[in-house]
Amino acid sequence: MNTAPTPPQANARTLVLGLSLAQLVGWGSALYAFAVFMAPVEAALGATRAQTSLAFSLALLAEGLAAYAVGRWIDAGHERAVMTGGSLLLGLALVAHGFVHTLAQFHVVWTLVGLGMAATLYSPVFAVVTRRFPGTYRRAIITLTFLGGLASTVFIPLTDWLINGWGWRAASWVLGALNLVLCAPLHAWLLRAAPPPQPAPAPADGGEAADLASHLHGPVFWRLGVFTVLLMAVVVAVPPHLVSLLRESGLPPGWAIALPASIGVLQVLGRLLLYGGDRWLAVHATNRWVPLLVPLALLTLLLGNGRTWAALLFALLYGVGNGMLTIVKGTVMAQYVSAAYVGALNGALGLPLALVRAAAPLAVGWLWTPARGYTVGLALLTALAMFGVAMLWSAQRHALTATAPPTPKNT
Repeated sequence: MNTAPTPPQANARTLVLGLSLAQLVGWGSALYAFAVFMAPVEAALGATRAQTSLAFSLALLAEGLAAYAVGRWIDAGHERAVMTGGSLLLGLALVAHGFVHTLAQFHVVWTLVGLGMAATLYSPVFAVVTRRFPGTYRRAIITLTFLGGLASTVFIPLTDWLINGWGWRAASWVLGALNLVLCAPLHAWLLRAAPPPQPAPAPADGGEAADLASHLHGPVFWRLGVFTVLLMAVVVAVPPHLVSLLRESGLPPGWAIALPASIGVLQVLGRLLLYGGDRWLAVHATNRWVPLLVPLALLTLLLGNGRTWAALLFALLYGVGNGMLTIVKGTVMAQYVSAAYVGALNGALGLPLALVRAAAPLAVGWLWTPARGYTVGLALLTALAMFGVAMLWSAQRHALTATAPPTPKNT
């Protein structure tokens, strides 16, 4: 199989560091800044919370609809144009956000932001480093997520400071300018000389090379797809309700704020642990057991009955587990299905992922009752997470069995 040569180590460090910085800005200015914009935008436009929330749902939907096409373009070697163009679109959309005066304009702008997110955030950048570093892409992906994991820590207070100092319109222009003058040039400079598309490997039995369609219809892909979608549903459903959940469980108010705030730092800690142990931990064993930390965290919270030790253990398991889970979800398609088509394979999950990201928090809210609180919702999320982990185990077993060398026959 012809593979693109791995760039020299100094160039690799520069590439990963630059892409990490762009991830910090992209996640922070698009995803996390929205929550800070909601209140001032509602006041300026006379909008309700449902009307502003619709804009974010439209952004997620646009991101999901564009994900497959973005993945195909990256697999075809167009990563520089895709990610540079995505940063330009994201920047221009955020600048336009500062000029909106109607709800329709607000919704259109955030739909464009969603298209920019599809071309710039984790899915496309994971595909880029997988193609450029076929032997070490896992460590590159772990490194990329360090700064991405701190995006909320940096950009929520930064956006709030900008809004308080100059208003939400000027804050939009500043965030847009960061994408235009920092991220777009970084992508244009770093992603020169993209490796050519990788040909799909021919099966060992001499049959025809597997194409994208056969991968998409294969048992390993759809099992991994179920795992990815269900675990995404769980990890996006918990944060919006976590403070209320902890308060209702009987924890002191200070704990109910401090524990959710600690999860971002614990996510980075989980990635540091994975990075430090990546050279000696068995990758397939890591893939099996890391996702199990999320349902164990939920089960601890469900059975803890408001005890402080249970809440502390939940925060540790959930934060570290979710931080590591990002790496597992970002690498399993390349490891168990195809590195040659990793962009399109992950992109094919874009729409279902967008739908669960929009629906899961709402579903947990619907399941809340004054009598039982979040008990039913937590139990459902725990069951979904366990089933998703089982699908990962099944996919891994199927993939490793299919690639194992045949057992020699006795003669």
